[in-house]
Amino acid sequence: MPASRKICVALFLALFIFSACTPSISGTDSNTRTPRPGGTADASEANTPVPAASSLNVEKEALRGIRVEVWHPWFGAQANLFESQVARFNTENEWGIIVNAEGKNNYGELFLQTEAAFAESAQPHIVIAFPEHALTWGDHVADLRPYVNDPGYGLSPSEISDFPVVIWEQDEVDGKRFGVPAQRTARFMLYNQSWARELGFDSPPATSTDFERQACAAHRALGEDEDTNNDALGGWLIDTNAMTPLSWMMAFGGGVQEEDGYRFLTPGNIAAFKYVKILQQKNCAWVASLDLTVFDRFAARQALFATASLEDFPAQARAFSAAGNKDEWTVLKFPGDEGDALIVYGSSFVMFESDDVTQLASWLFIRWVLSAENQARWVQSTGLFPLRDSTMELLADYSASHPQWTEAVALLSEGEITPQLASWRLVRIMLEDGFRDMFDTIRHPDLTDGQVPLILRQMEQTAEDLNE
Repeated sequence: MPASRKICVALFLALFIFSACTPSISGTDSNTRTPRPGGTADASEANTPVPAASSLNVEKEALRGIRVEVWHPWFGAQANLFESQVARFNTENEWGIIVNAEGKNNYGELFLQTEAAFAESAQPHIVIAFPEHALTWGDHVADLRPYVNDPGYGLSPSEISDFPVVIWEQDEVDGKRFGVPAQRTARFMLYNQSWARELGFDSPPATSTDFERQACAAHRALGEDEDTNNDALGGWLIDTNAMTPLSWMMAFGGGVQEEDGYRFLTPGNIAAFKYVKILQQKNCAWVASLDLTVFDRFAARQALFATASLEDFPAQARAFSAAGNKDEWTVLKFPGDEGDALIVYGSSFVMFESDDVTQLASWLFIRWVLSAENQARWVQSTGLFPLRDSTMELLADYSASHPQWTEAVALLSEGEITPQLASWRLVRIMLEDGFRDMFDTIRHPDLTDGQVPLILRQMEQTAEDLNE
């Protein structure tokens, strides 16, 4: 490997370690399966007698008193909710299983502590981690297929089909199930419908051409009003979260994973990067300073479009309320030249290899947490996607009072998953950094025909090195 590329890879590794201190949340074409009445599991399933047909060769009596150690990445309200669910499981479960939960404050810290625990053979039994983390840990991770499919302790076919495909498929790679979903979110394009109507647009943009037309109209409108301080604003408020460039690339028919590696230099990716850079050069997209939040700027009509994750919707609603702005706003997928894209991502329950009894006890806790009733409580607290279709039956009031969340859930069937590669935990940081650099007007003031391919080629080379 050339020295310059080694230095580049080392820098991204250092950046990854630094990012471990930053809290974060809680990817193939997919379609939501039709909900099936009777496929709903609820909290009472922990007290439901288990048929004797289990193929796991563990006697029920052997589970009594078994202790399961769970590490989670949450703090604050999410940690409190999870730990209250643990306490309820300990009180209610018929097997006498005792679960202990330990918070690690964020995903980065959890990853580092889990890595260190392997070196001392002191790893927990379950962690809530990103799927790419589970792929990194490889042979330490127990295959959950025998548990999911067990006739006694597993999930019935109707229960499995209760999980939308895009949520369920992320954790299964090369015939092994590395986990089951714990949380899922997505990054969306926010759209101010009221302002758009005033600009003469009766419907959201269906294509990238429509998006550019509306974004540029918003920029012109601010340039023509009496406030000279907003002349450079309007259009799309540029966002460089890794899921944003990935979404733009997928919307233009591109993407980053190719078999067991990466390919960035593709026609679709080139078209996507050129598109957003030209938007900036036309002043129809702009980079904001840090003196105001994205939510405040969107609520102040400084941008017709902004980008946010599902869990950000409550903060955006509060910003509109604080600004006294009664504009209607909605959420969209990222528009491409012929299609659009929505990337669904999040964490999973990952179980590590131990003894048969402890692994079964761990699975029974995971299964209980995934019940529709528990998931409804989780959605109401976090604002994230319901992991099961049947959970929506328990969320009628929440759905009615959170219209943008409901609109986002309706798009879930069209979601796609993130790359299923262990190195994605590092490559996503590189993608974010490279995308941000492209909008640096000092380094890249004007777009030339060779600039975007060069940026993507450098990304591809770095991704290949990180994947090794």
